[in-house]
Amino acid sequence: MATSRRHLRDRVIGAGIAHGSLASPAEFQNGSLQERARLEEPDLARPSQGASRQHSSMDSQRAKARALEAEIAALRRACIETQAPGDDDSQVRKSFQETHQSDSEEWGLSKDLRSHLGSLESELQFLSRLTGISIRNYCKNTEDLTNTEMAEKSIKKVLQRHRLSGNCHMITFQLEFQILEIQDKESLSSVITDLSIIMEPTEYSELSEFVSRAEEKRDLLMFFRSLRFFVEWCDYRKRTFKHFKEKYPEAVQLSEGASSSCMGIRNPSQPGFELVIVWRIQIDEEGKVLPKLDLLTKVPLRALELDKNRVIETAPLSFRTLLGVLGIEATLESLIKSFCTEESS
Repeated sequence: MATSRRHLRDRVIGAGIAHGSLASPAEFQNGSLQERARLEEPDLARPSQGASRQHSSMDSQRAKARALEAEIAALRRACIETQAPGDDDSQVRKSFQETHQSDSEEWGLSKDLRSHLGSLESELQFLSRLTGISIRNYCKNTEDLTNTEMAEKSIKKVLQRHRLSGNCHMITFQLEFQILEIQDKESLSSVITDLSIIMEPTEYSELSEFVSRAEEKRDLLMFFRSLRFFVEWCDYRKRTFKHFKEKYPEAVQLSEGASSSCMGIRNPSQPGFELVIVWRIQIDEEGKVLPKLDLLTKVPLRALELDKNRVIETAPLSFRTLLGVLGIEATLESLIKSFCTEESS
C-alpha cells in the first residue's frame, strides 16, 4: 500500500515538472484528490501531440484567409474612393456623344464637299457646252521664291507652273505657262511670265499667225476667246458650203471638200466662166475674229473685151456691197442663181 502511494506521488511530481512547476507539499496534499481524479481519467481526455499540430495548421489557414479578405476589402474601398458611382456610365455616354458628333461633322463635311464638287462639275460642263472648250488634263506645280528680305517685309513671291491639254471642237491644243504672284500686305499681283502653245496639225492655216502672236503677247485670255470664235466661224463656213453643194451639186465645186476655204461656181452651159468665193477667217491684233469673203472671176479674154459696162471688173466690189445688205447666205444664194439660170446664159 505504501509502495502504491509513493508511486502515485512520483507521478504527480513528474507531471508538475513536465508542466514547468513543482507543487509544494501543502499544494500537493490539497490537490492530491483532484490530481488523482485527473490522472484516473482516460487518456482520450488529454489532447495528443498530433491533434495539437492539426489545430495549429488550421489556425494558420484561418489567418491566411482573414488576410486575403482584408486585402479584398481594401481593394474594394480603393476602387470606390477612386471613382464615384455613376461615373462609368456618364463617361461612356460622353465618349459616345463625342464620337457621334465627330462622325456627324465628318459626314456633314464630306457631304458638303461632294455637293460642292458636283456643283463645280455641273458648272464646268455648262461652260464646256457654252464655249466649246474642254479641258482633258491639267497639272500645277508651285515654287516659293520668297527670300529672307521679302519675308521680313511681309512680301510673298510664288511661281506657278501650269500645264493643260484640251480641245475646242475639232481643234486640239496643249498649253504650258507660268504665273508669277507677288503678295504684300495691301495687294496681290499676278502676271504670266511665259506662254507656250502647241497646236496639232490642222487644215486651218489662219491659226499659225494667231498662235505666234498670242505667245508673244503672253495673252492667255485672248487665246481662248479668239479660238472659240474662230472655231465657230470655221464650223459655220463648213456648214454653209456643204448646204450649197447639196442644193446645187452641178454648179458648186469644193476642191478641198466641205472644209475648204474656197467655193467655185460654174455654169455648165457656159464653159470657161467661173466665179470663186474665197472665205477667209481673220484674227486681228486685238484677237477679234472676222470673216472676210472675196469674189474672184475667171472668164475668157473675149468676154472681157465684150464687157462694155465693166460688170466683170466691178463684180468683186458689188459682191462686198451685197454682203453688207443681204448677209452671207443670201448673197451666195443670189449669186448662184443669177450666174447659173437659163436667163443669165
